[in-house]
Amino acid sequence: MAGSFRRPEQTGPPELVRGDKDGRRVLCPGVKYKICCGSGLSGDYITEQGHHWVGIDISAAMLDVALDREVEGDLILGDMGQGIPFRPGTFDGCISISALQWLCNADKKTHNPPRRLFRFFTTLYSALARGARAILQLYPETSEQLELVTAQAMRAGFTGGMVVDYPNSTKAKKFFLCLFAGVSGVLPKGLGEESADQGVTHQASFVKERMRFKNAKGKSVKKSRDWILEKKERRRRQGKEVRADTKYSGRRRRPNF
Repeated sequence: MAGSFRRPEQTGPPELVRGDKDGRRVLCPGVKYKICCGSGLSGDYITEQGHHWVGIDISAAMLDVALDREVEGDLILGDMGQGIPFRPGTFDGCISISALQWLCNADKKTHNPPRRLFRFFTTLYSALARGARAILQLYPETSEQLELVTAQAMRAGFTGGMVVDYPNSTKAKKFFLCLFAGVSGVLPKGLGEESADQGVTHQASFVKERMRFKNAKGKSVKKSRDWILEKKERRRRQGKEVRADTKYSGRRRRPNF
């Protein structure tokens, strides 16, 4: 039954769900820097292409499988939600498959998804050389998760956007967060975009620029009710405490005199 299906990240923390010794649950990321490298299967292809790579994974069992396979890459046991432990400008690129959505969950009482996402993106931005790209494939559970991920990436300094493969398919549909460090690039075209010829695109891009709210005459409407509510919502996505919205939010007050 479709209703009984549970996504892997809903069944438990990644160090437990990804702990199969036989390598069946493998999240295969990796060009130069691999997030959730698992047993290192994708690292073999990267090595064949002449690249050196470093992989990080939270599951010691999966890294043991990679060691048994004698992969060419360097392996690190770590939690990407605690940040990327490398010097600035270390890597020319980064790739990850089906790992980013795990940061949207609070598997422990100390886990704060917005903070963990921001910590991951800020340290990743630092570890990448300027002009490098990061391709992070993910399976967002809700549109709110998708918005949270992209908001934290933009806040960390990345430009780029979301590319969707096979947007009209329920099984083959995949989301790719394509990020650029230090420069703006052109987003790739998603696979299976039959509607592209009609001028419909399945991309959502963002830039490292804060949008200004203006009315039809071009004047700023800063401090208006809409502006205040937007700011409060943005702070909530960042994990900050914000007062609840009421009918008095953004209300114009009379002067005291």
